[in-house]
Amino acid sequence: MALSLKAEARKDTTKFDIKQLRVNGKVPAVVYGKKVAATVITVDQKELVALLRKSPHAVIELEMPDGSGKQPVMINEIQRNPINRELLHVDFHQINMDEPVKTVVTLEFTGDAIGAKEGGILQIQLHELEIRCLPNQIPASITVDISNVGIGENMLVSELTVPGTIEVKSDPNELVLTILAPQKEAPEDVVAQGKEDKPSEAGVEAKEEQPV
Repeated sequence: MALSLKAEARKDTTKFDIKQLRVNGKVPAVVYGKKVAATVITVDQKELVALLRKSPHAVIELEMPDGSGKQPVMINEIQRNPINRELLHVDFHQINMDEPVKTVVTLEFTGDAIGAKEGGILQIQLHELEIRCLPNQIPASITVDISNVGIGENMLVSELTVPGTIEVKSDPNELVLTILAPQKEAPEDVVAQGKEDKPSEAGVEAKEEQPV
């Protein structure tokens, strides 16, 4: 189910005007596509933040400001302030629901890996998967069962189970996760014994000063 967002017209494009938009809780944006000429707009910051938290790669029904109704769009690019992560600008790409699109989907890991239970260290290397499918077939996430992964084993993109309607675009040999063997530490008693066996510098010097 697509998410909804309302767009408002934007005519003023000076730096001061754009700054004032952000102060007033608006995010400058642009929407473009085959059926939509490039149009500068604004969207409500709170609504956009809520949408991004829920599903940043979902299809959005964007209500156009010219009264032409809603257009299916996807977020193509987001610009943020590198310091405070404030939303600065968003690009919306108008899509056709009967044409496949490329996007990314979150990997959701389930189960307790055998290797982790045995003391191994689980390292997840990939959190999102690049896919291609029809817009209405984009899943909220892809479940990855890691229950049978043991120590020293890993999982590749090619081993993931995805619906038949989805084409995986990520490298099939890309590492998804691995379980490293636990690191062995030297017992404290061995370390202590090593310290006791080492001759002190004072003892060595005293021996050298003894007359022959």
